[in-house]
Amino acid sequence: MLVLSRKKDEKIVIGDSITLMVIEIRGDKVRLGIEAPRDVTVHREEVYDAIRREAAPDPKA
Repeated sequence: MLVLSRKKDEKIVIGDSITLMVIEIRGDKVRLGIEAPRDVTVHREEVYDAIRREAAPDPKA
């Protein structure tokens, strides 16, 4: 895993089409702005995990 440090208003660029920007740092929370093409899905981890659970086949079936 690559670990980077950024301050407020600094950016990280991923490839040619994805940019992450630190919008706000408040206590132990960081707000990020994400610019990505519409065909790139972006989810918080807990939302992504829920989507995967719903899409998984039911083992009882």
